[in-house]
Order: sequence, then C-alpha cells, then structure tokens
Amino acid sequence: MRFDEEVGRALTGRWRKVIWRPFMAAIKEYKLVEAGDRVAVCVSGGKDSMLLAKCMQELKRHSPWEIGLRFLCMDPGYAPEARARIEENAKLLGIPLEFFETDVFAAVEAMDCNPCFMCARMRRGYLYRRAKALGCNKIALGHHFDDAIETLVMSMLYAGQLRGMRPMIDSDSVPGMRLIRPLYEVREAEIEAWRDFYGLRFLPCSCAFAERRTDSKRQEAKELIRQLAALHPEAPANIFRSAHNAMLDSLNGWKLHGEAHSFLEEERGGPG
Repeated sequence: MRFDEEVGRALTGRWRKVIWRPFMAAIKEYKLVEAGDRVAVCVSGGKDSMLLAKCMQELKRHSPWEIGLRFLCMDPGYAPEARARIEENAKLLGIPLEFFETDVFAAVEAMDCNPCFMCARMRRGYLYRRAKALGCNKIALGHHFDDAIETLVMSMLYAGQLRGMRPMIDSDSVPGMRLIRPLYEVREAEIEAWRDFYGLRFLPCSCAFAERRTDSKRQEAKELIRQLAALHPEAPANIFRSAHNAMLDSLNGWKLHGEAHSFLEEERGGPG
C-alpha cells in the first residue's frame, strides 16, 4: 500500500476516535457537507489544512452521496523553499493540489494596518472567487477546536466583544459561496500527534511578516488556555460550549449586522 493510501485509511482506523469521529461529528451536526456539494479544500501548507485534505478525501471515499472536491493552494508570495515544501508534502500525501498565484504578502506588507487581519481577509476573497470560477459552492478551511476557543478568548480580552468562529458562514462578497470548517471539533494536540507519528514536516508559518512578530495575541490566548486547562481540565471544552450556550437574557446588549441593540432598553420599555 502506498504511503498516501496508508495515511488516508488510518484516519478511520488508528485515528478514528480522536480525528475521524470529531471530524464527522462536525460534518453531521452543522451540515457542513451535503449531497451535490462541490467543495474547494484550501491548503496553505500547514499541518491543519493538510490533514483536512486527507479527511475530505476519505469523506468522499466513504460518502453514500456524490460530492466534488478540488484542492486549492493560493500562493500569496511564498519563498521558493516554502512552495517546494508544500509541493513535496502534497505529492507524498497524494493530494492533487492546484496552485494559483497572488501578491497578497507584498500588498499586506505595504499596508499600515493589522497585517494578519488584512492577509486573512484578502486570502479568503481570492479563494472564494477562485472556487466560484471552478464551479464550487463551498470552501473548506483547516481551523480546528483550539482556533475556535482562542478566538473567543481573544475577542473578550483584546476587543471587549463576545465574538466566535462559526463552523459555517455565508460569503458576504461572493453570492452563493459558503465557508466551512470541518475540523471544528478536532483538537490541535491530536493533529500534532498525527503529524509526528508519520514524521511529517509542514510549514509552521508561511508568512515572513508573522514570523517576525513577537506580540502574537493568539499565542498569548493559547498559553492562557493551557494554564487554565492545567488547573481545570474541563476549561477548554467549557469555553467551546459557551459559544453554543449564550444566555442572552443575562447580557446587556448585542450587535447584529453591525447594528447595536440593548437588552436594557427592552427592560425599560424602549429607548429613553
């Protein structure tokens, strides 16, 4: 059996409990993939998106209904050695990557703004449009359980908001397109264990700007959650569940589509 076939089949064997079951739980609970979908699986070169690609291949192999898959890798200005690493890993894992080039890194470098926010926004826009041109109706990204809870913690600590990362969202710029996150319930530690078991070497970060930063708020949130989990092992799962159990009648207000609303006004019978 070829290496890529072994890795794929092991997802429903060795890795069934910690990767495949959570992956399928998210697919079913949030209805992320349905019959007739054409999904552009977006691969950046890191461990998360490479695992996502293998999971989606296995989903198609086991699915009782027809789905279409395309595996996209947007080159936003990778260094030659980073691009080569992605190509090597894709070949090793049997992922038929389709590359397309953009100048996102150069554009973001020239901007006087939050580079990570703008980079993510621009990359997503390019991926939506490319996927649409290929006849896809969804793009799949490799965000996982830890990304979701770190986003919640960061939004509270650094932005004064309760803002989460949903498993599926509609594009507000490309009609008919949706973004899905099939690894939404998979723990990062299990992805790392999968990577290390096979001795795979993925890109830690493909962005030269991010590698130079020493003030990563996400890394701070990750460390804080790690410390909480050392004291209370159930803390990460509780943070995750909080995004599903918002007690609205205990909050002061909310925003919907950018418009602010106040529960306190309702208690008083309206504005004024």
